[in-house]
Amino acid sequence: MSFLISIARLIEGISEYSGRTVSWLTSILVVLIGYDVAMRYIFNRTSIAIFEWEWHLYALIFLLGAAFTLKHDKHVRVDVFYSQFSPKGKAWVNLLGTLFWLLPVAYLIAWAGWKFTLNSYAIAESSPDPGGLSMRYLIKAAIPVGFGLLFLQGLAWVIRSIDILTRPSTELPDK
Repeated sequence: MSFLISIARLIEGISEYSGRTVSWLTSILVVLIGYDVAMRYIFNRTSIAIFEWEWHLYALIFLLGAAFTLKHDKHVRVDVFYSQFSPKGKAWVNLLGTLFWLLPVAYLIAWAGWKFTLNSYAIAESSPDPGGLSMRYLIKAAIPVGFGLLFLQGLAWVIRSIDILTRPSTELPDK
């Protein structure tokens, strides 16, 4: 089991690094939105490219930050019953939810996103709007990368859940 825990720690390190790195994009996004609002309302000017940068940054924050969010257990969950479960009960919910929902969905979206990205690259897709950004396949590449990271973090959750389920009750963490 210690080998699997080492793998989980490696995956969690990747999730931590990617999440902390992508968190800096929020500051850039705030500055960009402030600039866009000032240009629009003070100078009555706007730019399609700036608007597209805004949604590109938002997409990167969401897609590349999802594994970090899962690692820290800050994702959306209906906590009505879960919060009352024992550590082993929570581990069962996490294990089954991850195996039967998270991993299959993350895999399918990463796989489809990869094809989506390759198609975009093949046609050299760019923004349909005049003045928009080119190389749209770059932002589309965040789909398979983000869901690939989420899939990996899901594997770490499976390992952590199995670890909790196989421990004696006296060794369980307080969480």
